Amino acid sequence: MQRRLSDLGEIELISRLRALVPESPGVRIGIGDDGAVVSGSGDQETVLTSDAVIEGTHFTRADPPSEVGHKAVARVLSDLAAMGAEPEWCLVNLVAPGNLAVSYVEALYRGMAATASRSGLGIVGGDCSRSEPLSLHCFATGSVAAGTAMLRSGARDSDAVFVTGELGGSGMGRHLRFDPRIPEGRWLREWGQVTAMIDVSDGLATDAAHLAQASTVGIVIRAADLPVSDDARRMAGDHTATQHALCDGEDFELLFTVGADAANDLPDAWSNAFETRLTRIGVCDGDPGALTLEREDGIVESLGSGGFDHFK
Repeated sequence: MQRRLSDLGEIELISRLRALVPESPGVRIGIGDDGAVVSGSGDQETVLTSDAVIEGTHFTRADPPSEVGHKAVARVLSDLAAMGAEPEWCLVNLVAPGNLAVSYVEALYRGMAATASRSGLGIVGGDCSRSEPLSLHCFATGSVAAGTAMLRSGARDSDAVFVTGELGGSGMGRHLRFDPRIPEGRWLREWGQVTAMIDVSDGLATDAAHLAQASTVGIVIRAADLPVSDDARRMAGDHTATQHALCDGEDFELLFTVGADAANDLPDAWSNAFETRLTRIGVCDGDPGALTLEREDGIVESLGSGGFDHFK
């Protein structure tokens, strides 16, 4: 019996597909990070990323189309932010049923255009196809000085772990209205003390595990220090607010590591630059690739990813 995608899960699928793709000259970072990094012009490198928003998975037809358009562009901008890249260009592929109202599509594009403009991203083309469900597929490029892109790899034992903003409860509406952390990502790259970085799209637990595995370090997250959102507390229900903060996903915040000495200087430097909340939530410690949670009662337990997986 052939294995199905639901048997593999997204991470193993990506690993298998990566093995089928030949190496190409000019590629510094290929499949497996928030974006690929390839040779650019002069002393610059180009960061490439793509993402999709699909009806029934990332939005519903009842959601305001301008917010859906915002989300489509903001998702690729969040990937660029995680690399510390300056946004450049964007292509958009529209896949839509033939009976979709033209006014709805125009509202989607107004939302995309407004978000792209605020971040200095130029929408320069794409493609239109007829199919269901409705989806928007964005491909974006950014630029960084050669050798300076922020990567998921690079964290070291004893590094401090930080996250921007608040976590959990994105399903209450923030998943459509989040601000991609482009200025913060740029500042962190220029600050020069970040050892590894990723954006929190699939849930803190999942993305912290990605960072731990890419950097071959363990990560311990302190539950008492998590910046749990008010929406996560309101959603609690069958799950605690902490579980929502760890697993809901679509927060689109930046999760990153900093050396122990530099970590002490970061809060003051950050507060002078941003109003965005910044929280120290853990430390790199333990077995390589392992993710653990120090609960508020002091018990330390292994933390499964629990976040979003497209196929499981």
